[in-house]
Amino acid sequence: MNYQETVNYLFNSYPVFEHVGGSAYKEGLYNTHRLDEHFGHPHRAYKTIHIAGTNGKGSCSHTLASILQQAGYRVGLYTSPHLVDFRERIRVNGSPISEQRVIDFVEQEQTFFEPLHPSFFELTTALAFLYFKEQKVDVAVIEVGLGGRLDCTNIITPILSVITNISFDHTQFLGDTLAKIAGEKAGVIKEGVPVVIGETTDETLPVFTGKAMEMHAPLHLAEQSRPVISSRESAIGGRDYETRLLGSLHGELGGSYQEKNTNTVLTALDVLRSTKSSGTPLLHIAPDDIRKGFAEVCESTGLMGRWQMLRQSPAVICDTGHNVGGWEYLSRQIKARNCRRLRMVFGMVDDKDIEGVMRLLPSNAIYYWTQASTKRAQSATKVAELGRKHQLQGQVFDSVEDAYRAALTESEPDDFIFVGGSSYIVADLLTLNDF
Repeated sequence: MNYQETVNYLFNSYPVFEHVGGSAYKEGLYNTHRLDEHFGHPHRAYKTIHIAGTNGKGSCSHTLASILQQAGYRVGLYTSPHLVDFRERIRVNGSPISEQRVIDFVEQEQTFFEPLHPSFFELTTALAFLYFKEQKVDVAVIEVGLGGRLDCTNIITPILSVITNISFDHTQFLGDTLAKIAGEKAGVIKEGVPVVIGETTDETLPVFTGKAMEMHAPLHLAEQSRPVISSRESAIGGRDYETRLLGSLHGELGGSYQEKNTNTVLTALDVLRSTKSSGTPLLHIAPDDIRKGFAEVCESTGLMGRWQMLRQSPAVICDTGHNVGGWEYLSRQIKARNCRRLRMVFGMVDDKDIEGVMRLLPSNAIYYWTQASTKRAQSATKVAELGRKHQLQGQVFDSVEDAYRAALTESEPDDFIFVGGSSYIVADLLTLNDF
């Protein structure tokens, strides 16, 4: 098989949550442990940082990886989903795993894993852990796929656990209250391992406090330490921060919600620099490493889709925010944008709280309702019907490309086009590759 045939085999032979939703979710870690034993527990060969949460996992994971790279470490980064190419999920110092390594993994190991009937994510996690060992990484930043307690990344014992925040998402698996969801995500807290919590609520704080006490894990609350004093949109793109320990700091990632993520990352860095093992810090990270890591996160790690500007005139920005928690920030950011006319290319997948997001969408926009090229996509017609219930008006398009082209054709130079509602909407947009 060539690379594309290999990726098609993985997608078509094993349940992929991003494609089919709940039927791909496997509760329990049996397959994960079998794969881990088969490959000789590769994750034990390097340090790991484990990142869970409802929103902000990707931004925090990539930013931490970028900073550690600047500090001179060889860094593995495992995230999901990918936007354009499967290989985005598994990177070392920003470079994606090679096509040939993906091919070799399947060809050499399929006689072992096929009888297990693993999920797509179980297989890709095993590949990532093995690849990081082969590449002799010093540390790997591992993003949880879904939840925490039963996620197949949760076999690692990290040097630091991070939980960014809790909001309603994947409630069919994680529970229908914030406390239940927090309980699942708190499953990443390990015995004696420090944990950073980015944001809490009255419901979630007791869950995290109780779990940390049970596991004798030092608990650090980013909202209490508050390393970020203030932030503002930068004139050169991204965001500028005033911080307590580093003074002025520029972040390449844009969007007002990044202030919360930066608060979390800076708290995590403080823990990594100040917590000692055998008399030395967990990791050696200088202030200049932090500044450069924040300023060059996209270049260093290949991150896409976080308030990403694709054109200047008319302005085109995409963002992968896809649930109510994310849109509470995105809606304010979009409404604050100064433009002649706001145009929204929008679609969602069928297991999200579409009604909840609709209530947050700007009423003064022209909508281009569409659907991503995934089986989980909510039909553009259905999204448009829900939009009309909320007095949101627009046209229906069968594809993201058609919707985007229409918005672009109808725009004046000082209009603003936002594309989003789902990671898959953004993925379809980025495959156009002609901005």
